[in-house]
Amino acid sequence: MSPLGESVVPKSTVRKKKVYTPPAEVRPTTEATRRKPSPTWLPVTAVAMIVFGIGWLVVFYISGTRYPVESWGYWNLVVGFGAMVSSLGLLSRWH
Repeated sequence: MSPLGESVVPKSTVRKKKVYTPPAEVRPTTEATRRKPSPTWLPVTAVAMIVFGIGWLVVFYISGTRYPVESWGYWNLVVGFGAMVSSLGLLSRWH
């Protein structure tokens, strides 16, 4: 014991950790590492389709189902939501 009443604890030894290298079956293939970036039109088109779909739905609701195409009736909802869902399909291809 030390003079102040505290016990002296020896310092623990520091062990070196081995660097982890994944097995060859788990490593990414060279094909996956060499993928090309997405074309610039892809996110632009996806955002445009989202805006188009929202705009179509807003016009449909504000006009009291008269516009954009009155004869389609509630199929206008399919057009608006379809544009937004198809933009999600495009965005799933973005990397």
